[in-house]
Amino acid sequence: MISYEYPLSERVRTLLRLEDLYDRVEFFMSKNDPLEHHVALLSVFEILEVSSRADLKSDLLQELERQKQTLEALRDNPDISEEALDNVLWQIDQASSRLFQSSGKIGQELRENDWLMSIKQRTGIPGGVCEFDLPSYHYWLQQSADQHRQDLQRWLTPFLPIRDGIAIVLKLLRESGKTSSQIACQGVYQQMMAGRIAQMLRIRLSSDYRCVPEISANKYALNIRFTAQEGGQRAKIAETDVEFEITFCNL
Repeated sequence: MISYEYPLSERVRTLLRLEDLYDRVEFFMSKNDPLEHHVALLSVFEILEVSSRADLKSDLLQELERQKQTLEALRDNPDISEEALDNVLWQIDQASSRLFQSSGKIGQELRENDWLMSIKQRTGIPGGVCEFDLPSYHYWLQQSADQHRQDLQRWLTPFLPIRDGIAIVLKLLRESGKTSSQIACQGVYQQMMAGRIAQMLRIRLSSDYRCVPEISANKYALNIRFTAQEGGQRAKIAETDVEFEITFCNL
């Protein structure tokens, strides 16, 4: 099965983008080749840009507090495991505490690092980080993999409270919905929202289908077109019925 997630709000869109960037940093940072560590650093720069929204930290703190209150109300529910509930509440408290303690603008330490900012500026130019453009960066890339990881971890550290908060919010969001099985007749599916509120859609379908979902949604209707791409041709709507699972996620 292949899963596709589609954000229905700008806030969730930002959280998903940051989650993807954090995963990319961790993946390439664990490798040993200098080019892989170059990609990790580029991803740190992207995190810096995406997380620069002034209200991101306050939004996360408010959402974590809202989820804490919602979960606390479930404490006497016989269908809820007290141990599991306490564990989630502890994670929320820890993430909130780290976010609250992170002072100033997110990533300000990196913005004040002239050397890193000179590299970031050159990355906006195609091929702009060649050794003759940035000899000091070329020198850094020739250092040991352990030195690279140590530096990358230090540069990533200011963003870790944001990462932990995002992980909790997205986990709760993904677990919030109920999944149903649907069929897109001749590759097309439409559903009226009828007052349904959702922050994210999850679509799952078998990898045997050689098509991908193209999703558009507003407060009135959801439209999904399953399209197939063949070579360099323009994508076209699948000519067969497509069975898939859909989940409306909302906190």
